[in-house]
Amino acid sequence: MAVLAIGLAAQQSDIQIRLISPERPAMAVPDFRGAGEAQQFMSAFNQTLWNDLDGSGLYKMVPKSLYPLQVPQRPEDFRRPILPSQPARRGAPPPKPVSQGPWLTDWSEPPVKAGYLALGYTASEAGQLVLRGWFYNVTQADLTNAQVFGKTYLGPLSEEGARKVAHDFASDILKQLGGVGLAGTKIYFVSTRTGKGIKEIWSMEADGTNEKPITQYKSLSITPAVSPDGSRVAFTTFHGGNPAIFVFSLETGRRLPFYSPASSLVTTPEFTPDGKQILFASSIGGWAQIYIANLDGSGMRRLSYSSSVDVEPKVNPKTGSEVVFVSGRSGTPQVYRMSMEGADVQRLTTGEGDAVNPAWHPNGQHIAFSWTRGFAPGSYNIFLMDVATREVSQLTHGSGRNENPSWAPDGRHIVFSSNRTGSTQLWTMLADGTQLHQLTTQGQNSMPVWSK
Repeated sequence: MAVLAIGLAAQQSDIQIRLISPERPAMAVPDFRGAGEAQQFMSAFNQTLWNDLDGSGLYKMVPKSLYPLQVPQRPEDFRRPILPSQPARRGAPPPKPVSQGPWLTDWSEPPVKAGYLALGYTASEAGQLVLRGWFYNVTQADLTNAQVFGKTYLGPLSEEGARKVAHDFASDILKQLGGVGLAGTKIYFVSTRTGKGIKEIWSMEADGTNEKPITQYKSLSITPAVSPDGSRVAFTTFHGGNPAIFVFSLETGRRLPFYSPASSLVTTPEFTPDGKQILFASSIGGWAQIYIANLDGSGMRRLSYSSSVDVEPKVNPKTGSEVVFVSGRSGTPQVYRMSMEGADVQRLTTGEGDAVNPAWHPNGQHIAFSWTRGFAPGSYNIFLMDVATREVSQLTHGSGRNENPSWAPDGRHIVFSSNRTGSTQLWTMLADGTQLHQLTTQGQNSMPVWSK
């Protein structure tokens, strides 16, 4: 058992290092202030800016309790310290510079010890919210070299506008380390909040704000999937009595034509990476098997052939040439891989416990999935797998049912459902299992899909 634990720990570290850098530069982000009408929206602005940067996993955020009392709002606020006019006595330490106001070393030296500083302010101009933001490398000796960039951002004079300019500023900061901001991305999910026995498809921003219903069928609508270009959502619904796959335009909000085969099970749709076809599971031939069809349901053909239930097809987003799916052909549900023609079927998981909900990382080399692993029946945890080596890494531990992982477009974050608080809600975390953040609170929420 000890040898097994050591082996798993080594595998876990190896996978995590490839996905998340363990060394992060320290950043200070003091609260920004607003002039005039802008001030009323600064709480939303400051919270959004901090959450975007902290949640990225790219920077180590220095606690605000360590910040100096004098906080610059613009470059003109910096004042270089001056040296005393009297030289130091022989044998005495060199004289300390005399502060004339805020300076770079206030942030780079203890107790802050930051490498970077974000500063700025907002104002109301011509009915708009204007943010003037600067980003500094405070380890530099002079202001010219220290300023990484300075930029003006515009948004509506509202709380929504404050969040927008905060997202935009954070995105430009993240780009400095090659990161990708998640502002503008969407999470689609299933929610029970509209009534008992009802499940509808909803959407929200990456930070959990702006929750909106997509469907209003007052029925069961589940298993959403979003097209690669973010223009369509496909899902299973019992709106007509029997299960069927519906496709909606996210641009017009209207239903698009899709021929759904009549059977007792039609579920888990998945768009191909080129957005031209849809995979799904159907029991039209008896056992639920994997099928593929055109966007309108025409040209349907079967991909999997087994005397068991095959569901949850997910196409490799990088190659478009292979599919992972869940099958019970070896007894308990396990994750398998096959070609887009249904050939070369291989089991990826070990066969112990129940392994379900596979989701490809954007790099096409890793998958996240839910697994009981045999030790906690009914209590799923989220795992990573390097598909080439079959090495695994456990991300959640002993917190009830953790299911349906879905990767963010940046490949650094995962959204998933968990009942760790007593009700099933949506959570995000970094790909090393850290920085857990709860997104939803109303009703029961599940089956999230993160879209561009």
